[in-house]
Amino acid sequence: MCRWLAYSGSPVRLEDLLYKPTNSLVMQSKRSRMGAETTNGDGFGVGWYGNGPIPGVFHSTEPAWHDRNLRELAGHAVAGRIFAHIRATTGTAVQQTNCHPFRHGRWLWMHNGVLTDFPKVKRDLAMAVEPSLYPEIEGSTDSELFFHLALSFGLERDPRAAVAQAVGLIEDTGRRHGIDYPIQMTVATTDGDTTWAFRYSSEGNSRSLFHSSDIATLRHQYPDHPLLHELSDDTRLVVSEPLGDLRGAWREVPDATCVVVHGGEQEMYPFTPELPVAATV
Repeated sequence: MCRWLAYSGSPVRLEDLLYKPTNSLVMQSKRSRMGAETTNGDGFGVGWYGNGPIPGVFHSTEPAWHDRNLRELAGHAVAGRIFAHIRATTGTAVQQTNCHPFRHGRWLWMHNGVLTDFPKVKRDLAMAVEPSLYPEIEGSTDSELFFHLALSFGLERDPRAAVAQAVGLIEDTGRRHGIDYPIQMTVATTDGDTTWAFRYSSEGNSRSLFHSSDIATLRHQYPDHPLLHELSDDTRLVVSEPLGDLRGAWREVPDATCVVVHGGEQEMYPFTPELPVAATV
């Protein structure tokens, strides 16, 4: 599986998220505490929003702990919304086009989990992708196909509904192929203004997901912690596993839940897959 983080708030250097925390994402690439695999060394990716119309992305097939270019970039790039992902492949090739986050226009997407027995369902799922979007699929992962299913079902209009329909189709397709538990997922997607994060699995035993507590409250609890005083009150993080051990800083996202982060506002909604109307006729 994989590990990821989604950050929004005060502009920070990438290294402040990827290297400096006690349990940073680079540290997790070597020794994940809560992942399905301890090591996540099959590549990584970073996406960030700067001054341009679309986010920047940087992908590498190197292990995150070993890549000198990532270390150099992280010491200089600054952004207020950042996606980062370290990969442990579930069977597809280690190549740059298979590294998350994936990008479509202003949208980024990353996934931890698996579409079970992906080769069995790949063709049927691919046929449900909007034809105009299909040429954009560059890699061979289930995660990228999942992204394009969500785009096909209206991710840019209504992310919660689009992801619910994509998951509904994946589950229906998988079960028609005799797969008991077709999907395992934590997903994050953003348009650069709002972040949507999802925790769900067909078996009801989903991969770990946490969100940060209110920064202002933490600042009051830990007045001598310097980092907390550098971050604005609207700073929020959604992560596969906590980046540190600060008591009260992290809260687990319940299973079958969507977290929506916009500015300093953070809301949670129940998540239930829905079969797309076109798939029922």
